[in-house]
Amino acid sequence: MGKGVVEKIGLKGSFLKHTKQDGQKVTLEGEVLDHTSGIEYILGVLTSKNHGCISSLNEIDAVGHRVAHGGEYFSDSAFIDAEAHEEITKLFELAPLHNPANMKGIDAMAQLIPGIPQVAAFDTSFHQTMPDYAFMYGIPYSLYTKYKIRRYGFHGTSHRYVAKKACGLLGLDYSASKIITCHLGNGASIAAILNGKSMDTSMGFTPVEGLVMGTRSGDLDIGALTFIMDKEELDFQAANTFVNKHSGLLGISGVSSDMREIENEAWNLQNKRAQLSLDVFNYRVLKYIGAYAAVMNGVDLIIFTGGIGENGPEIRQSVCESLTYLGLDFDQSLNVGKRGKDVVLTKPGSKVVAMVVTTNEELVIAEDTERIVSRK
Repeated sequence: MGKGVVEKIGLKGSFLKHTKQDGQKVTLEGEVLDHTSGIEYILGVLTSKNHGCISSLNEIDAVGHRVAHGGEYFSDSAFIDAEAHEEITKLFELAPLHNPANMKGIDAMAQLIPGIPQVAAFDTSFHQTMPDYAFMYGIPYSLYTKYKIRRYGFHGTSHRYVAKKACGLLGLDYSASKIITCHLGNGASIAAILNGKSMDTSMGFTPVEGLVMGTRSGDLDIGALTFIMDKEELDFQAANTFVNKHSGLLGISGVSSDMREIENEAWNLQNKRAQLSLDVFNYRVLKYIGAYAAVMNGVDLIIFTGGIGENGPEIRQSVCESLTYLGLDFDQSLNVGKRGKDVVLTKPGSKVVAMVVTTNEELVIAEDTERIVSRK
């Protein structure tokens, strides 16, 4: 088994980070001009004598890809044939920063290993079970039918994985449980999962809606945005960059988009804006948990995952201690120092169980790829 990632594709100083079969981590520098050369680089490392885990490309049976947006067309991961390729391309306008890049990876693999079976796992597909009253916006219905403007939600592979994993660990029936999953990282979203199906989620038409995130604003009054555009003389592209790159924790704190740096500023340097950004983040998480407990008429299990959810005991404590009204009996001794581990955070007998569950979106993609390819 090998694991790695190519970074800075097309930029100066591009490199590949690779974890070998024995767990040794190596960083390999090299000029990676585009996605095709990046994947070619990866395949070369995987088959190399010094760093590889396979002897030849013939050992690769299938390839799975994470694709950001599946629109309404894809309600599950899909085998990439000509029809699926065409439909993913049609969705470029819904995810212009992600789907085109995802497609470059698909096309590059087809070029480098002709005929290899490929599968697309979509961030949005899990949320296609949302009822229409949950995904519709208060806009003219004609715009929905014409442009498919609606809530889609993202992080679907993570929400699905941790919910099923937690139920397995706790012995709960996934298909008969009320679960709230909190995927908290630089990008963050919360989902309400009722009886094994996504009922609602905080991200919307794009990943900018919902929680305050590292650099994304989250929920923002459209009137406030148009006011800012007028006062600051921002065009559409500048406004898009503003809400995606210069807002969120970074915008409020003025320090960083990294939660670790913000916590250091707030707790050790008494930076009031850094503390404010933490308070806003925690408050927004609480609001969504409360809302989703309401729409499901209760909750059995609340899950924390993602970089912040798995490694932020202070944020978990702040949230859980405000949920006593749900019957959640938080156990601080179980929470302290727990980072990157599956652990229950509540006392025995707690009406609502809170838990940290480590996510593994790559595993979901691999399992979906095997499942779908085996049907062919």
